[in-house]
Amino acid sequence: MSSAAAPAATSAIPWTDTAREAAFWRWFTPLAAREGLDAATLAPASADASFRRYLRVQGAGGRSCIVMDAPPPQEDVRPFVDIAGRIQRAGLHGPVVLDADATHGFLLLTDLGSELYLRAVQTADGKGPSERAEPLMRDAIAALLQWQQKVDATGLPEYDDALLRRELALFPDWCVAREFGITWTPQQQATWDTLCDRLVASALAQPQVAVHRDWMPRNLMVSTPNPGILDFQDAVRGPVTYDIASLLRDAFVSWEEEREIDWAVRWWQGARGAGLLGETALAEDFGECWRAIEWMGLQRHLKVLGIFCRLKHRDGKPAYSADLPRFFAYATKVAVRYRELAPLVRLIEPMSGPLTTTGFSLR
Repeated sequence: MSSAAAPAATSAIPWTDTAREAAFWRWFTPLAAREGLDAATLAPASADASFRRYLRVQGAGGRSCIVMDAPPPQEDVRPFVDIAGRIQRAGLHGPVVLDADATHGFLLLTDLGSELYLRAVQTADGKGPSERAEPLMRDAIAALLQWQQKVDATGLPEYDDALLRRELALFPDWCVAREFGITWTPQQQATWDTLCDRLVASALAQPQVAVHRDWMPRNLMVSTPNPGILDFQDAVRGPVTYDIASLLRDAFVSWEEEREIDWAVRWWQGARGAGLLGETALAEDFGECWRAIEWMGLQRHLKVLGIFCRLKHRDGKPAYSADLPRFFAYATKVAVRYRELAPLVRLIEPMSGPLTTTGFSLR
C-alpha cells in the first residue's frame, strides 16, 4: 500500500475533498506505524460546531488516540498546539500533541476519554443535576483556578474593546435581523449601543488572566486527573470572570441559582486567596463580583444567541437554535436585575416573548 492510499476498512470515514484525503494518508500512514495504531479502527469521536472533526483510532494494549481534522483556511491548528503546551506546563490535564501537520491541519492527540461532563452532571433524562454534579463541578472550579493562576497568558490575543464589540455585534446581525427579521429603530439602536458600552466597560475593568472562552461541561471530560480540558484553541488574555460565568450559565445545561451562587462563592474565595482579583472591589465584596460575573455572562449570552443563529443560517447547523430560549431566559434574568441593563428587556421581548424570573440580587 502506498503512503497515500487509504485502507479499504476505513471507507466509513467520509471525505469531501480527495486532495485532502490523500494528504491525510500521506501524514497518517507512517505515523500509525510509528505509534502502533490500527488505521482500520478510525471512527468518528465527536461533533463540533466549527469546521473541525475528531476521529478516534485504536492501538496496541487498549490505547487509543484522537485525530483532529481541521481544514485550512477555515481552521488553524497552531493556536491549539500552543495552548496545549501551556496547559501541560501549568500542570493541568489536556491532550498532549503527539504529532502535527500544521500545513494541512492534522493533529494526533492523546485521548482523554469519552465521558463528557455534560452527561455526567445531569440525570439520565437531562432534567436535573446528577449525584455526581457537585464533586465534578468542584473539580472544574479547582482546575479553573489553577488555569487562571498558572496558564501563561503572555502573547495571547487580547480580549479587548474591539473583540468584545465584534462578539456583541453577532446578536443584532444574526439573531435580531437574520433569525427574526427585525430592524431596529434609531432609538432602539442607540439603546443597544449604550448597553454594549456598559458591558464592555465592566469587562475591561476586571483583572486580566488567560481565558479559555468555553469553560463549560461540554468541553470538560471526566478523566484522571479530573477534569480533562478540551476546545481551548481560542484562548485569550481577558476578564477574570469570563470562564466562571461560562461554567455557571452554560450553553447546554442550566442550574438553580442557589447552586450557581454557591459555586461562584467557592471560586471567588479561591480567586481572592490567590490574588487573582487584585485590590479591586471584586476582591472586597462578593456582591460586586457576582455583578461582574452576571454582566460578563450577559455579554457571552448575547454573543451565543448570535452564534447559534449564524450556525443555523450560514453553516447549515440548525440544531443549536433549539437552545435560543435558554439564552433569552439568561439575558432576561440579568437585565431585570440591574437598572442599567433593564432597557435590554424591551429589545429582546419581541423575540423571546415576556419572560419573568426570580433571582438573587446581591447588589
